[in-house]
Amino acid sequence: MLDFWRDKTKMIDPARALPGRSQVMPVAAAHTVLGTPLEPPFPAGLETAVVALGCFWGAERAFWTAPGVYTTAVGYAGGYTPNPTYEEVCSGSTGHAEAVLVVFDPAHTSYAEILRRFWESHDPTQGMRQGNDAGTQYRSAIYCADDSQRRLAEASRAAYGEQLRAAGYGPVTTEIAPAGPFYYAEDYHQQYLDKNPGGYCGLGGTGVSCPVGLVAVGE
Repeated sequence: MLDFWRDKTKMIDPARALPGRSQVMPVAAAHTVLGTPLEPPFPAGLETAVVALGCFWGAERAFWTAPGVYTTAVGYAGGYTPNPTYEEVCSGSTGHAEAVLVVFDPAHTSYAEILRRFWESHDPTQGMRQGNDAGTQYRSAIYCADDSQRRLAEASRAAYGEQLRAAGYGPVTTEIAPAGPFYYAEDYHQQYLDKNPGGYCGLGGTGVSCPVGLVAVGE
């Protein structure tokens, strides 16, 4: 039973998380904008990034419009419940964040550029919320595929934190952790703002630029 009365801005204890299920979510064959597959295997040489920056509808659009991106998909990451549903994630009882999988071609863009777009597309100082959307599923997070991504993510967090402090913002609350399972969201969430051009987008950046040169510190 979903615990709708718990404080959804506090991470649930893993022992209290919903049990989930073994059945995976059906995934459409192709991206509605890019025409590319949403699921692996992806072409050789491509790399992946998984980030969370608030409601994944607008977050996904921020990346499918980026140069060098092969495909994107929305899903759930950083939690405990296998194959959760949207309603379960929104209850705060799975520990997941609404996340975006970004598959990109490093010959035409870079992980540093993906991070720059990530930082500039939201306010990473808000803790368990983004704008009017409150709850652990709206937290800012970067889930790293390897140590190289982790070093770049940590360096970029420090560099952008300095930029934000200079602009009067508080500390960056972005979680950086190893990438675990990425559970695809329901089909109606995939490329939602392409299917619903007038749909809700709660994302708003700070207006503070993140220099890509600073992102590369510590690589």
